[in-house]
Amino acid sequence: MSLAFLVTSLIIIATPGTGAILTIAAGIRGGKRLSLVTAFGCTLGIVPHLVAAISGTAALLRMGGVAFEVLRWVGIAYLLYMAISTWRSSGALALDSAAPPRSAPRTIGNAILANLLNPKLTLFFFAFLPQFVSTDAASLPQMLRLSGVFMALTLLVFAVYGLAASFFRTHLVERPALTRRIQKGFAVGYVGIGVGLATTHH
Repeated sequence: MSLAFLVTSLIIIATPGTGAILTIAAGIRGGKRLSLVTAFGCTLGIVPHLVAAISGTAALLRMGGVAFEVLRWVGIAYLLYMAISTWRSSGALALDSAAPPRSAPRTIGNAILANLLNPKLTLFFFAFLPQFVSTDAASLPQMLRLSGVFMALTLLVFAVYGLAASFFRTHLVERPALTRRIQKGFAVGYVGIGVGLATTHH
């Protein structure tokens, strides 16, 4: 495992994206537990991309741009849906302790879907990761090992984001106007990521 792989992976993971925003929002809305569950769900959302790469779907996507374009536009549509829902909702970041906690399966499912429809992860496994994998018989174990490191880094970075957000959530209890502005900021962030994906070309 090279230092270049670790550094590049950290840059990709730490750059705010769908999963990071989702985890930060969870930390503000529900505290430490919800943020950690969301971070775990985002990490699980990496698995389908890994499975697709290992099964050879990567080669198909490289050969045919239609599959990539479909995945990209589905991801954009989901980001816009999240943006609209976050902007319109009056309680997406509500800090009401009396509200029933969101179930872990539902939280994990939403997080998995967010990363499942993230074309940037597809590009990572189909374009970036192969550069660090040999072409001999040991390529599969090597790919699994590097992917495991990437997933561990993802969980760690997202957990830090979520825990930091949960720490500051108590300062927002008496500031509903500020909470609303942060919520709108997240909505704009989703739109920004969607625009970025819309300008990404295969």
